[in-house]
Amino acid sequence: MYEPKTKVNDASVEKFLEDVPDEKKRKDSFVLLEMMRKATGKEPKMWGTSIVGFDSYHYRGKASEGDAGIAGFSPRKQSLTLYIMSGWEYHKDLLKKLGKHSLGKVCLYIKRLDDVDVAVLAELIDAAFSRSKRLIKKMNS
Repeated sequence: MYEPKTKVNDASVEKFLEDVPDEKKRKDSFVLLEMMRKATGKEPKMWGTSIVGFDSYHYRGKASEGDAGIAGFSPRKQSLTLYIMSGWEYHKDLLKKLGKHSLGKVCLYIKRLDDVDVAVLAELIDAAFSRSKRLIKKMNS
């Protein structure tokens, strides 16, 4: 059975963020930390060595089973990467207003918070997290 590499652990989120070498990215990460904490109502946990995650769910598939994060972010070298279980594409109206970004399936890439409308980003995180929670509830019923 598949064993996920990225698992929740007891490493310090604050220590991880304090060690981000780029000062602007470090400051942006602490802003994201508070935005995601507010949107999710959850305390952050480290997932693996580089993802700050908020809340989790248990999944069961044909080939694998385990726990995964619902929302999170990582201050990567190239960008701030935001993750959401349900994907970002369902929020096109907010994405149009967000500012400079790019998308992957479950990833939203932002170079720095100055490139986006932070109020729209907060609304987007809240909407995407709420959608993820609804999907999880539906999967488990």
